[in-house]
Amino acid sequence: MPRIYMIRHGKAAAGWDADADPGLDDLGRKQAEAAADDIEKRVGAPLPVLSSPLRRCRETAAPLSGRWGLQPVIEPRVAEVPSPVEDLRARGEWLRSIMAGTWADAVAAGDGKHTAYDSKLLAWRQSVVDALLELENDTVIFSHFIAINVALGHAVEDPRVICFKPDNGSITVFETKGSTLSLLEQGREADTKVN
Repeated sequence: MPRIYMIRHGKAAAGWDADADPGLDDLGRKQAEAAADDIEKRVGAPLPVLSSPLRRCRETAAPLSGRWGLQPVIEPRVAEVPSPVEDLRARGEWLRSIMAGTWADAVAAGDGKHTAYDSKLLAWRQSVVDALLELENDTVIFSHFIAINVALGHAVEDPRVICFKPDNGSITVFETKGSTLSLLEQGREADTKVN
């Protein structure tokens, strides 16, 4: 049964409503190093590493990948939740509006302008789960707050968009068996914002 170590990226230099693809700030770089230390202690030998294509995840993956002498495989399916709007401020407002409810609420909320968005949001949610269930080996994945919540929600059958608040650099551990995703360890939580 493959074990999946899903790591939330380190603290970004800007929030979701201020920059479409920020890198890490100084604290985020320290969190990336700490996550690499933690994974090395847990697993010993190098594992495959996947990363969201977004800069903050790639930069968080860099310390571990460098130590293991490998390049992370970019996996778009573990990227950030897609927004129905491009405007950064409106994007932040949309995200905050869906975070308090369930996935059914998020789909129902829509933005009134993007009728195809409902199916896109649900397809993205399913693609996160599919990416994990398709893994055949123990794997480290660098991903995002909402994507990690999708995986945890699926594993524990919780319909909420936010099931817990993974801290930057925290590690949540899952195990897969066929079409089943099981939660082994919930990552460290923090009073955090999505970034």
